[in-house]
Amino acid sequence: MLLGKLVSTCRTGAALLSAVAVIGQEAACQSKDTAAAPPPAPPAVTVTGFVDTYFEYNLDRPKSHVNELRNFDVTDEQFMVSMAEVSVQRATSATSPVGFRVDLDFGQGNDIVQSGAPGSLANVRQAYVTVVAPVGSGLTIDMGKFVTHCCFEVIPAKDNFNYSRSLLFAWSVPYYHIGARAAYALTSEITLNGYVYDGWNGIPVNSGKTLGFEGTYAPSSALSFVLNWLGGPALPDTITNKYRNVYEFIATYQATDKLTLAVNGVYGDDHPRFMTAVWRGVAGYVKYALNDVSSFAVRGEVFSDPEGFMTGAVQDLFETTLTYEYKPFPTLILRGEYRYDSSNASSFDGDSPFSRTNQATIALGAIVTF
Repeated sequence: MLLGKLVSTCRTGAALLSAVAVIGQEAACQSKDTAAAPPPAPPAVTVTGFVDTYFEYNLDRPKSHVNELRNFDVTDEQFMVSMAEVSVQRATSATSPVGFRVDLDFGQGNDIVQSGAPGSLANVRQAYVTVVAPVGSGLTIDMGKFVTHCCFEVIPAKDNFNYSRSLLFAWSVPYYHIGARAAYALTSEITLNGYVYDGWNGIPVNSGKTLGFEGTYAPSSALSFVLNWLGGPALPDTITNKYRNVYEFIATYQATDKLTLAVNGVYGDDHPRFMTAVWRGVAGYVKYALNDVSSFAVRGEVFSDPEGFMTGAVQDLFETTLTYEYKPFPTLILRGEYRYDSSNASSFDGDSPFSRTNQATIALGAIVTF
C-alpha cells in the first residue's frame, strides 16, 4: 500500500512538472513573439481631388464679358476650368503623431487665389506638416501654408452650398496664410485654435505678424457656433503699424435630416494714412435636401464698404443666389444657379465698364471628385 501511494505521488509530481514546463514554454514563445512584433505601420497616404468647370451667362450682356465683383466665376459666355486639384495627405493617428498635407491647384480660380504668390508656390493651395504633441488630449500643431480659418465658405466649390462664392468670402477675408497654427479640444464641445501668420495671403509687407483665434462651441451634433478673430499690421511700416482686424461669427444648425441653416457675420477695420476704413456684412444660408441626389440652396447677403477700401468703390452691395444641385453619381456634382447682385454705385459692366448698378447671371457648374 505504501509503495502504491509513493507511485501515485510521483505520477502527480511528474504531471505538475510537465504542466509547468508547458506553461513556461508558451510564455517564452509569447514573449519572443511580442519582442519580435514590428512597430505599427504609419497611416496610409491618400490621394484625392476634383475638377471644377463652369459656363456662365450674364443676362445683362456686358461687352467686357466680365462678371464684376465675383472672385471665381468671373468670365461670361465661355466654358472655363475654374479649378483642378490633387491632394496628397497622411493623417495622424494614435500610433503615428506626424502627418502632412499638400494640395496642388490649377485653373482660373487658382490664378485668382494665388495672384500674389511667388514662383512654385502659385500652384500650392496648402502644404503643411502636422504634429500631435502629447499635451492633455493632444495638441495639434501645423506649420506651412494653409487656407484661412475665416468665413463659412471655402475655396473648393464642392464643399459649399452654392456654386458662386459669397461677397463676404470674396471681399472681407484673405484666402490663405503662411505660418503656424495650433488646435486643442478643451472639452468634447469646445475647441480652441491659435494662429501666427505672415500677413494676408502669405505676403509679409512689414516686420509684424498677423495673429488669429478661433473658438468653436458645438453643444450637439446639430448645432455649432464659431467666433473668429484675425489681426495684424497689413500695410507697409512706412504708413502705419496699426492692426487690420476681422471679427467673425458663424452659426450652423442642422434643423432636420433635410434642412440646414447657417449665418455668417463679418466686421473688419484697417487704418491707412489719415483715416479708418471699415467693412461689414452678413450672409444667410438655407439648404434643403429634396432626396438623396438633389438639393436646393438659397443665399442672401449684404456687404457694406463705406470707404471703398475692400472693393475699390464706396458702396453697399446686396446679392441673392438660388442653387439647384443634382448628383447622378456619387462622384459627379451638377449645379444650376441664378444670382442677382445690386449696388448703390455703378459697379457692374454693361455697354461700357461700370455703367450698371445691378447684375444677373445664370451658371452651370460641373464638378467631378475622386
